[in-house]
Amino acid sequence: MAAKWDTGSLIGTSSAYWRGCTLQAGVRLGVFTVLGARSLSTAEVAAAIGADHRSTGYLLDALAGMELLLKSGDRYSNSEAAATLLDEHKPGYIGHIILHHHHLVDGWAQLDVAVRSGGPVEQRSYGAEAERRSFLLGMFNLASGVAPLMVEAISLAGRKRLLDLGGGPGTYAIHFCRANPYLQAVVFDRPTTEPFMKRTVASFGLSDRITFAGGDFNHDSLAGGPYDVAWLSHVLHSNGPEQCMELVRRTAEVLEPGGLILIHDFILDDTRDKPEFATLFSLNMLINTAQGRTYCRAEITAMLEAAGFSAPHCIDPKTPNQSLVIAAIKGDT
Repeated sequence: MAAKWDTGSLIGTSSAYWRGCTLQAGVRLGVFTVLGARSLSTAEVAAAIGADHRSTGYLLDALAGMELLLKSGDRYSNSEAAATLLDEHKPGYIGHIILHHHHLVDGWAQLDVAVRSGGPVEQRSYGAEAERRSFLLGMFNLASGVAPLMVEAISLAGRKRLLDLGGGPGTYAIHFCRANPYLQAVVFDRPTTEPFMKRTVASFGLSDRITFAGGDFNHDSLAGGPYDVAWLSHVLHSNGPEQCMELVRRTAEVLEPGGLILIHDFILDDTRDKPEFATLFSLNMLINTAQGRTYCRAEITAMLEAAGFSAPHCIDPKTPNQSLVIAAIKGDT
């Protein structure tokens, strides 16, 4: 972000969605996957993605202008970054989270409506299954990059049983279990998540140590306790303050005395105007949920203390998206 706003920086920010939509179109159309390791002409790419020749040329030139593609004459190839991160056949593919962002664009275009009404807006639907798939796989994309940083920053030595609340595909449970050979984990999430979670866990050879419990954590009993560590990653921001407080209290009930709670989220400073991403994410929750928002450190600390936790402290794993962890210990009473 520019240190001082001026005409250029304001216009650049206002039009920044052009670049995002261009990237999203490239992923949605499969441009980077079609190119793979090849060099193709405009006509060849257009034929492969089933698109108009002229407009495909405009898109390819824009992607080349963004240095995601390399252009030589009338032929295009993937840049190193695109080949690694945007080709669906590569293990580092992050296209699912980019598709999830694409699904959010219509809502963000109505931010003024959400601010006036104080609640979520009606948005274009891309189909429940497509949206659920991009969300789950997108969360896997993001967590796969962040989880190794968490494992390095947080010691679970001596812990035996982990509750991964709202854990989706189980990415964090997988990484915590790989780093702690004696740790067992239960991923608690909506039943529709179970098939994807089980496939993901099996691919890491951890099906004997990570199991699934289905339910709505805002309403259903948190099965499988007692636990000695609970991991709540990006759970609070989907809920209002009362729901968050109740969830923290119910998590405490299934933890043993001395159990560790770890709340991972986009956490605001107590001034509520930093870090930037957390402030923007609150708007994302305004657009998409009835009461969700980001919370500041003091609010989360107060929830933990009210639920009987002690010694709350913040851990900064230095993640790319500025997420933080607040940890606390359940008291003996």
